[in-house]
Amino acid sequence: MSNNSVSLRQLRAFIAVASEQSFTRAADKLDLSQSSVSTLVHELEANLGLRLFDRHTRQLHITQAGAELLPMMKKAVSDIDSVILSSSELKTLGRGRVSIAASSVQAALVLPYYIKQFALDYPDVKVELHDVAEHQVTKMVSSGEVDFGIGTESVNRPDLTAYLLSTDAFVVVMRADHALVHKRVLRWRDLTDVPVIGPHVGNPIRDRLDQALAIEGITLSRLYEVYLPLTMVGMVEAGLGVAVMSTALTKLATGLGLVMRDLADFDVRREVSLITHADRSLSPTAQRFRDILIRSRFEAFQN
Repeated sequence: MSNNSVSLRQLRAFIAVASEQSFTRAADKLDLSQSSVSTLVHELEANLGLRLFDRHTRQLHITQAGAELLPMMKKAVSDIDSVILSSSELKTLGRGRVSIAASSVQAALVLPYYIKQFALDYPDVKVELHDVAEHQVTKMVSSGEVDFGIGTESVNRPDLTAYLLSTDAFVVVMRADHALVHKRVLRWRDLTDVPVIGPHVGNPIRDRLDQALAIEGITLSRLYEVYLPLTMVGMVEAGLGVAVMSTALTKLATGLGLVMRDLADFDVRREVSLITHADRSLSPTAQRFRDILIRSRFEAFQN
């Protein structure tokens, strides 16, 4: 066998000649000159060290070796064509998958809006949304389980990159009949004497809030500690206390008839970031979704 590599053009020429049983008709089919097709077949025969056709003055017959190789070569060309088509579809977002990890609030109240818009533009791309606990977002991005994540946990590690999407203010969520509703000016110290519902220690949102309040000498005592924001809202609605939550929960809280109040003495905010792996390239589909989120910076939910 020759050291030269078998080329896709050689395989296509051989298949066309075998199909048409003529160099002339094969050349027309491939839109090449007859001499070019003949050269390609000769090169393939030289590379394989086999005669593929018996050539006579007016007749052309495929050899036994050529007949045995023909099905394999057709499959090889078909497989390569499928790879080329798939890569083209991925590049143009004609197919593909985007996998996102997000905290429950972002997954439930923010991302569905963007998933719908993306699906209208790219209906054949599958979007997988993993609604997980806040601390799991960075873990899933780091391990490669998802393309990127949306979270509020501070990212200070070399394997991850964070793009700021938005900032949310912390507000007090309470029932409309709660005593604090009637206070003209509500301050953080007003919350030290009422039952507060909040996340467990170690939750990045709680840590951000507690650190900011500690600077002002304020400590909130949580009567109830739960994991999910939906549970917090439900407990507030049941009259078990008030909750300090971000404005991302506005739609859910007001839907249950609850009141959200700003705190007048100082503003505490949390950052919502898009988190990617620093050393891993995104697919064209994931990159397009990421770019949409970065450009929008969650602007649909800033009001």
